[in-house]
Amino acid sequence: MLATVGDLVEDVVVRLGGAVDVASDTPSTIERRQGGSAANVAAAVARLGHAARFIGQVGEDAAGRALVDGLGALGVDVGAVRFGGTTGTIVVLVDVDGERSMLTDRGAARLLDAADPTWLDDVRTLHVPLYSLTEPPLATVAKQLVDWARDRAIAVSIDLSSTAVIRALGADRVRRALAALQPTVVFANADEAAALAIDAPIGSALTVIKHGPDPVVVLRADDRIEIPVTPLATVADTTGAGDAFAAGFLTHGSGVRAAWNDDPAGAAGAASRAAARHLAAIHRSA
Repeated sequence: MLATVGDLVEDVVVRLGGAVDVASDTPSTIERRQGGSAANVAAAVARLGHAARFIGQVGEDAAGRALVDGLGALGVDVGAVRFGGTTGTIVVLVDVDGERSMLTDRGAARLLDAADPTWLDDVRTLHVPLYSLTEPPLATVAKQLVDWARDRAIAVSIDLSSTAVIRALGADRVRRALAALQPTVVFANADEAAALAIDAPIGSALTVIKHGPDPVVVLRADDRIEIPVTPLATVADTTGAGDAFAAGFLTHGSGVRAAWNDDPAGAAGAASRAAARHLAAIHRSA
């Protein structure tokens, strides 16, 4: 099983019909759907046919209940979800080129304030977005789960998530946090890698850098591997593609840690295919 800890929120996706007409009207298409990086990874893992567990908190409200029911319907184990506060919302602005910008109100997602070691029962990999490490109490819970995971020889993956988060925390602080957490795998896109000046593996972690339609770069202690990806002709919306990539990578070889180190090219290929399927599905619904 792969477990994720972090956000489950409502995404309000606004696909802009053109440049924003400031102080006037801009034709758009608006869609509501499940969001949150940690929840997206759990959902993608379940869609790939693997066991997934989501750990987090939503509001004690209709939106939160609906989001949890939706994850459960995909086959995700939602027994570790806690309720309280108001469910978060993210407004995702998608421009005509498919690039997205996010306006975030995480709401109850950041309020998870107690960890339970049973949440890691039967877990082979714990996935933690950087969002989950930004502020307590969620950050405290996430770090506790990482410590327990290391003690139980559970692999830990961390996604660097956002250049805005890296800037807010400070690159030095993020590097120190990664050194303390000792992840097994680190995911970054090209901008996040640049923000941390990543040119070598982060500690002993297999370090995976995504470059959109350009080759994925995998860094490990003894080599650097570039794996080509097949670009899509049209991309309507990139939201969630990185989460689908992480799900595909982490479930390669049924999630066995050795498969990532022994076959990083195969894992990156599986990840890219998962991201491509996600992007194609988003395009069909756009």
